[in-house]
Amino acid sequence: MVSQTSIDLLSLGRLLRDLTQSIRSAEGGDAWLTVETTSRELANHLRVRDSPVDNHTLLGKSDLPQTLTSLLSLALGDAHIPDDGKTTPVLEILRVGANLCMDHDENRAALLEVGFPQAVVSLLEGYAETIPTPPSSSPLPLSTPHLKVVRTSIGVLLNASIGCDAVKYRLISLEAALTMIKLSTTVYPPTSWALEQDRSSAALFVEEWDLRSGISNWVWRTVSALKDVQDDSLPIINSDVIPWIVSPLLQFCPPQPPEESPLLDSEPDVLDNLVQTDFDFLEESCTLIESLALDVEDFRLELARSSCYNQGNEPGTCLKAVLQFIEHGSYPPIWKHPMYDTQRKTKEKAFDICKAALIKAVVEVFGEEKNEEILWKDNDPKYPGGALTQKLVQWIQDYVDSSGTNPAAPGRDDMAICASLSLGNLVRKAPIATALLSSPYSLAPTLASHHFLSPSTDIKLKHGILGLLKHLAQFSKLSPVIPTALGEINIIQKIAASGIWHQKSDAMANVIQLSAIGVAKHMCNANLDQTFALVLTGDPNVPTGLSQILALIKRSDSISVKSEGSRVLVNVVKSLWLVERGLEPSDKRQKQREQCISTILTAECATVLTSLIGRSNRYPILVNEGIVAITLLCTHKLGALLVLEALSVPLRETSATEEPPSATTSSLPTPSSVNDGLPVPRHALDMLVYVLRNVDNPVNFPIEVRVNTCTFFLQLQRHASNEALARVREEVVPVVQQVSEESQEVGGEEKLVKAASMLLNSWTQATQPSG
Repeated sequence: MVSQTSIDLLSLGRLLRDLTQSIRSAEGGDAWLTVETTSRELANHLRVRDSPVDNHTLLGKSDLPQTLTSLLSLALGDAHIPDDGKTTPVLEILRVGANLCMDHDENRAALLEVGFPQAVVSLLEGYAETIPTPPSSSPLPLSTPHLKVVRTSIGVLLNASIGCDAVKYRLISLEAALTMIKLSTTVYPPTSWALEQDRSSAALFVEEWDLRSGISNWVWRTVSALKDVQDDSLPIINSDVIPWIVSPLLQFCPPQPPEESPLLDSEPDVLDNLVQTDFDFLEESCTLIESLALDVEDFRLELARSSCYNQGNEPGTCLKAVLQFIEHGSYPPIWKHPMYDTQRKTKEKAFDICKAALIKAVVEVFGEEKNEEILWKDNDPKYPGGALTQKLVQWIQDYVDSSGTNPAAPGRDDMAICASLSLGNLVRKAPIATALLSSPYSLAPTLASHHFLSPSTDIKLKHGILGLLKHLAQFSKLSPVIPTALGEINIIQKIAASGIWHQKSDAMANVIQLSAIGVAKHMCNANLDQTFALVLTGDPNVPTGLSQILALIKRSDSISVKSEGSRVLVNVVKSLWLVERGLEPSDKRQKQREQCISTILTAECATVLTSLIGRSNRYPILVNEGIVAITLLCTHKLGALLVLEALSVPLRETSATEEPPSATTSSLPTPSSVNDGLPVPRHALDMLVYVLRNVDNPVNFPIEVRVNTCTFFLQLQRHASNEALARVREEVVPVVQQVSEESQEVGGEEKLVKAASMLLNSWTQATQPSG
């Protein structure tokens, strides 16, 4: 038996259907009044979910969804928004729709099928079209009835989308999130309520701003719901949103509303709601900016290019507005009021997290390679790079200046981190690096400040500064300004004294240690002075940079740290052997060179270089660098003996299940395992054999590397006895013979054939008895 309540509600639905027919034939005010009252009654009943009869399902299966869609269309006619006389009927129709699909998937699907959510989006688009161009910083002037329509429309979309991917996908395709955010930021510009408190009626003020804040809150709830779809790769919003969420950030910059408010005495709960809505907007918009900057290339491109109206009718770049908020955004003064004593620290921490999110976004924008031309302006003679570059440089300089002049109130480390990471990302060409180290910026002394490079410096700050230094140093060979500027401020010694290579930094500073290693690697590349600085110079109480790097290589589990640290030693060897050759023995620089050579002619250094070769089977460039370095070492008698010993040093400890090399057989066995198609060498000599053979190897070693390998063995035998080389020859000679024969057959490898032949001839002559 069907209850009276269900019969009444179904009757109300039929009445709305009949009213739709009469309105189509002859529109009349009485009909719309009946639509209003009927819809109100129906909506009120649908707010109840625990009635004995499932009214929601009954009505959802009726023609009510289609009736609601038709009535909404008739109410608008040819207009985009309802006229003042129809705002109340439209409001009640929307209430019916919102309550009908509340926690009811079948009804959500039914409404979607007849186009009701789509019609609601169209209604909101109509309101969005009333936003002036350019948008005003004042709230969008909508009457209370229209505000109710907007809020309830968003409520419809929220109720319809929760838990229903079909509705979400449709709303995403209609760009509903963008439309709602446009309305939110103009209907409720954050903090604008504080300028509206001089209205004559407090009750009207409370009602209006309760509606406006409700719109803002429901918009962000709906946007959050749209994000929760199975296909998380689907963008819910595009880069058109940028001006709408960036401009309002400046509402949190001075001048802000005062600490006192008339609402403190009259409506403290209303005040608290408005203050929270302000912050909710800030938190949601900053989170959105961060996530889109991290994930969407188009967003990174547009954030660097788009404009917004920050003050009056004068457009400014959105990126500049973001930087302005990072620099000048401050806690709302109202938070100082005693009513926020228990919440203040939590709110301030959350505010700081918002700034951190925007800093990540800025760094990503500067890290987008396609943004280089827009971010670096070549046409500014006063400030190379333009205003944005000048701003970031100033942030770095201000940190040092503020920390130095007033230790009690040091500079803003978050701004220095943002600036250093952003500029580091921007430095992709030698001219940019040169400009930052030249007048008017001349950043080198600032970057070397003890405020940045000391054991007590915050690790995040070191990360930014050392990253920037690494990017600057990488162009040392292309611009003489760079090694000169960084050398004059003793950058290698400053880094060595900073503690970044110390064991205490290992746990949290792996990436930063790599940046510091990168500076040393680039600075020592074909630069004898910087090589002296790394190997010899330093505070008597601080180990030299090279000794710290070698210690780090030994204890680190990171292949990147081991490899990049080893490449520092490669450049040290190349500089010592190849730069400024032919100096007189009495020359000071020659004595320093000899001291450096004596320092690196150790078993440890030789093993570092051979290990680089052995573990780099995927990277021919690294293998070649190591081969060149050990070849140079072998020109020295002691160096050759050290390298020969290092060739047989195991690349990893022998496990309990592995048999150690037999004393009666070669100590250089072939590897017993293969990793992803690549043979795993046990010693550096294994790797050199693979390079020569270059067969069944997914990594193709160029002819140059194979030739250099032959050259190495040729050089090695000049300072090593036949007995010491016996085991090496046993492994290498058959491979060299095979390479020589096969290369002659293939042709086109004349250099390799020549090098292999020279090696064979030299070793044959060396092993023949003299007579």
